[in-house]
Amino acid sequence: MAFLYNHCRYITIVTMSATGSRLMVLAVRTAYGHAQPRHLLKNAPIIVIAHSRTYAMDQLSTGARKVQVQSSKTERSPPDLRLTHRNLSAMAASLKGQCRPLCRYDFLDLGEVEENTRKAQAARNIRRFIVEPALAQLVTDHLGGDLADGNAVIFEHNPGPGVLTRTLLNSGAQRVVALESEKSFLPDLQLEVVHCDFFKLDPLGQGPMRPPAMYSEKLFTDLGISEVPWMADVPVKVVGIFPQRNERSMLWKLVYALYQRHSVFRYGRVELIMFMSEKEYTKIVARPGNSKIYQALCVLWQMACDIELLHKEPWSSFVTSKSKVVPKSSLPNDNLCLVRMTPRRDLFDAHLSPANGSTLIMMVKQCMVKRKAPLVHQLNSWSPDSGYKILQEMNLPADTVTGQVMADEYKKLFHLIEQSEEFRQSWLYEEVLENTEKCGYV
Repeated sequence: MAFLYNHCRYITIVTMSATGSRLMVLAVRTAYGHAQPRHLLKNAPIIVIAHSRTYAMDQLSTGARKVQVQSSKTERSPPDLRLTHRNLSAMAASLKGQCRPLCRYDFLDLGEVEENTRKAQAARNIRRFIVEPALAQLVTDHLGGDLADGNAVIFEHNPGPGVLTRTLLNSGAQRVVALESEKSFLPDLQLEVVHCDFFKLDPLGQGPMRPPAMYSEKLFTDLGISEVPWMADVPVKVVGIFPQRNERSMLWKLVYALYQRHSVFRYGRVELIMFMSEKEYTKIVARPGNSKIYQALCVLWQMACDIELLHKEPWSSFVTSKSKVVPKSSLPNDNLCLVRMTPRRDLFDAHLSPANGSTLIMMVKQCMVKRKAPLVHQLNSWSPDSGYKILQEMNLPADTVTGQVMADEYKKLFHLIEQSEEFRQSWLYEEVLENTEKCGYV
């Protein structure tokens, strides 16, 4: 039972637990957000809650301005008081008649490691999970700056038992949305959760979708996330682990969506902070000259994004459903790599836009098929006798091979081709048009 008394500046909460008497007095800032001397708290009204849980009242003010919660880590409650801050949203909603997202003082229990492990191993599909609190905290520490950015929503792909999700919230994340593909995990999350798979957003075709497939338009609309200009700050950060089975296919799907600004990238520069295999990370950051791993996908990601390695973690640190086989590779592949991929603000310009993004992708793919072939031969195949002229404008030697051209040089090459009347009627553009028609993009 709770009694609420109005007061112009402070509310005092007295909480009685079911197992014994515990008194906790919380001074809650008003809508004006001004700190007041300690002696003014003496006459503050009291709310008595006879319940085994307590609830935060940080948005009970009827003022017009919203309470601002400080993000300093030093203001977090000591460990012995954290459990008293769980599930405050429910109480705030019941007293105010409105919902609010979890705030940074809503401490969430991570659960028992053994129980979380059992649930993870029972997953239907082959997946990797973070169940150890120490690993979840390590990942969270690497995302410190992301948690302080209150303007961006964090999507967590397939959280499973939700250990990382709760750790992010406990560490100050303003809003975390769990995108979970398996129904069996949904009841345990009890957070802001959507039954969908991030990598199954916007499949080809039309018509109604059945979860975990979903249209990104519905996802963003239901969550109240609007489109922002490409030059704006990052609106959404996606955290999770790339699927083991089709990791490279998902990287291709995302890069196509990025250059054409459809799916999630329609809403702005969505940032990926994902665990991927060490093998794929090595390929993504490969440099020109290594013809074995410097490939088209590498060029496209390096052209589109700033890529940063945050951490390497052994495969054994993750709980795996089904078999625990590490994919074989001739490249180093002992770890999962936590990688940040941030789309560049200057990716699109006067010559590259979502309208011709697929043309650039096709150009890079055709050039990188034979990475030891002279670039001039490829240019001449598109427009006879035009290759040497283009190379001179790029200040590249006549014997340059396609596998020696850097990502930014391929973008410059595309700019020159876009401005050249000689290339506009080449078969490259006809092939791109044919491919996009088959895919349903035009």
